[in-house]
Amino acid sequence: MKKLEGRFLEPRSGKAKQMVIFLHGYGANGDDLLNIGEDWGDELTDAVFLSPNAPDVCEAFAGGYQWFSIRAIEEDKATEWEKLISKVSPVLDAYIDEQLQKWGVPGSKLAVAGFSQGAMMAMYAMPRRKMPCAAVVGYSGMLIDAAGLKAPGIVKMPVLAIHGDADEIVPPKSLAIVQGGFTDAGFDVETIMRPGLGHGIDQFGVIRGVQFIKEAFEK
Repeated sequence: MKKLEGRFLEPRSGKAKQMVIFLHGYGANGDDLLNIGEDWGDELTDAVFLSPNAPDVCEAFAGGYQWFSIRAIEEDKATEWEKLISKVSPVLDAYIDEQLQKWGVPGSKLAVAGFSQGAMMAMYAMPRRKMPCAAVVGYSGMLIDAAGLKAPGIVKMPVLAIHGDADEIVPPKSLAIVQGGFTDAGFDVETIMRPGLGHGIDQFGVIRGVQFIKEAFEK
């Protein structure tokens, strides 16, 4: 099995009691989102922030990485999305287990935030782990296999999804599917459509993301 690697930011307090893992988008790398951890560290002083590179070199941008191929997916072929994302999920699971053990952080104090393809990974993989995490935050993502959220063994956590209404990469209508899929499966989900935002994360999203995670950690 492939092994994820990437940089991290140590907790400001000196002792890790919480963990936030960032999952980057297609063609980027772990460093792409780690700067958000610099900002969030002001609010989450007990958190270690980790941002691994996806397991494969990107098929379109040799300087970046991908969680799974998008060239292999035909438009609207849901079964192909599910097959690819389910194949890479165990790699992410193994990384999470390793890092929780390394830092001595319980799974209940883990939050996962992803952008684009990383958001798809977070929203798919975290409900399918053995133990629930504290929170999932997805920026500009899609929900893969919404029906699977009703399957036996699914674990639940609060989910925040934020999307720009001018997103040119992942259709804005994807946000309604996130809302409907998680709501129908009994999750506590908050969705926010940002006016004028393209495929990215704005300052509002950064601020609401850390507020959401902080609230989850305090429960």
